[in-house]
Amino acid sequence: MNQKEFKPYIPAEKITPEITVTSIITGVILAIVFGAANAYLGLRVGMTVSASIPAAVISMSVLRVIMKKNSILESNMVQTIGSAGESVAAGAIFTLPALFLWAKDGVTDAPSMVAITLISVCGGLLGVLFMIPLRNALIVKEHGVLPYPEGTACAEVLLAGENGGESAKSVFVGMGVSAVVKFIIDGLKAAAGVITIPFKALKTEFSAESYPALLGVGYICGPKISSYMFAGGLLGWFVLIPAIVIFGADTILYPGKTTIAEIYAQSGASAIWSSYIRYIGAGAVAAGGIMSLIKLIPLIGSTFRDSVKSLRSGTVKSDVRTEQDLNFKFTLIAIVVLTLVLWLIPQVPVSLLGAIMIVIFGFFFATVSSRMVGLVGSSNNPVSGMAIATLLILTLVLKATGTTGAEGMVSAISICSVICIIAAIAGDTSQDLKTGFILGATPKKQQIGELIGAGVSALTIGGVFILLDSAWGFGTTELSAPQATLMKMITEGVMDGNLPWGLVGIGVCIALIFEVLHIPVLPVAIGLYLPLELSSTIMLGGVIRHFADKGKSEAEKNNETNSGILFSSGMIAGEGLVGILLAVFAVTGVDKVIDISGFVNTGVIGAAVLLVVLCAVLIKFAGGKKKNG
Repeated sequence: MNQKEFKPYIPAEKITPEITVTSIITGVILAIVFGAANAYLGLRVGMTVSASIPAAVISMSVLRVIMKKNSILESNMVQTIGSAGESVAAGAIFTLPALFLWAKDGVTDAPSMVAITLISVCGGLLGVLFMIPLRNALIVKEHGVLPYPEGTACAEVLLAGENGGESAKSVFVGMGVSAVVKFIIDGLKAAAGVITIPFKALKTEFSAESYPALLGVGYICGPKISSYMFAGGLLGWFVLIPAIVIFGADTILYPGKTTIAEIYAQSGASAIWSSYIRYIGAGAVAAGGIMSLIKLIPLIGSTFRDSVKSLRSGTVKSDVRTEQDLNFKFTLIAIVVLTLVLWLIPQVPVSLLGAIMIVIFGFFFATVSSRMVGLVGSSNNPVSGMAIATLLILTLVLKATGTTGAEGMVSAISICSVICIIAAIAGDTSQDLKTGFILGATPKKQQIGELIGAGVSALTIGGVFILLDSAWGFGTTELSAPQATLMKMITEGVMDGNLPWGLVGIGVCIALIFEVLHIPVLPVAIGLYLPLELSSTIMLGGVIRHFADKGKSEAEKNNETNSGILFSSGMIAGEGLVGILLAVFAVTGVDKVIDISGFVNTGVIGAAVLLVVLCAVLIKFAGGKKKNG
């Protein structure tokens, strides 16, 4: 099907407001908010969630309900700009915190604000620019073949404008409830954040966090993905940890420096997880990411071939409003300029070879990412697999060309960061262009909106990173930065050969076993790699989703605009924003002023009560409507 056969909601000959002062300001605010919130979430649990649906709901309610505007394309522009922040954050949290971790270890100096900003800005803008010549091939010519689930859902949300106020209520209530709970736990410190039950006979413990964002993640992921993650957690904490402690009690096993029994006696099961299980999990995650990429090789090859062909025929000039892209010469010049910036600016540790690899890998993975989100949605986009495969190749190439040691590791992570952000933002741009295609937006105006959203959120992400690192530090309990820690381990392992390869190999074999059993490897591997307390609460959210979906049709179960999912999105955003606020308090010393734990500290009982309250409110919103929009 081509564009001439498809009739968008707003005809090509009709001109309505799109890029306005209102849409830019509102979109920029949402880009910063969702970018910061998702950065915080990703650094805590190694996962981000799509901001497209909540951004569409909020944009529609602000413009249509509050400001009484009736241009659907103006609302679409708000969500186009606003959703870009989440994608820049998703790409950045995978890799950039590794630079802070090395600084903490004394390997390198801390990354400068200029370096982080330039890496983020260049990655974000290149991701949008690479998608411009691909739009005709993937969005227009493949309409009816590639569904682009989030893009289509956003269009449905905006078309159902009369329901916008009610839908937005779910998001805002979720944000409010989440903000209060997060502030009670981490601001006032009036309740514990983790509920722990020891199992002394098994030499382990069961734990669950009482934070709202994890509950929301579980609800959005659904019972199947949540159960896979929980299974990975159980494997680590109730099989591998007991086995290591019971069978290896008197053994000194690298990277541990004392016997396993002494490590367990000093710090319990969590110390065994930190010393050994996370390396097994790292091997499983790396293997799962690479296997997911290998299985997609035929599709990747055909997609890339078709996309290259489209460069010759897909970027023709047109007088039809809905067929106009940004000028191809401008796009090409902008790509060259950004590549030169990465190479020539001294604060960015990227050589000429690195800049060339960014263009090659970046365009390749932008194409792959766009196709993948078109088929399976942004949440299942294998960015982690792309990042791991890219990092392995980059590190080997740099090592072979003599760039080794700390310089080589920093260069590899910096290059991989740009490519990772490119892949993430290309997927988001594709979904937004699909929404615009259905609604009848002007492509070049949307592309300008994407550049604005990606640029603004990239400019702020560096400040968010430095703020969070100053407040708590990456690699700590508050901000474990699991994906970046994995990237750090892989880079060090290739450059220095100092990884405990036996443990990593066990993780690879575990991943292969799940692959043979036709069980999705990555969710299980992530559950194995993360602390059990995270996957337990995520599982609880999945269980609530399971019961909420009982009696619903498949269409209703998969409806991304129902109040339960919107409420969960609000919970994630609310916790993320309060997390950023508390980081400001920690840096300025206000956190000590508001700490009332010396007067009121309900501990684990308070945590359990808050978790029950959160579950009750989520159940209410999840069961409140059988249909929406």
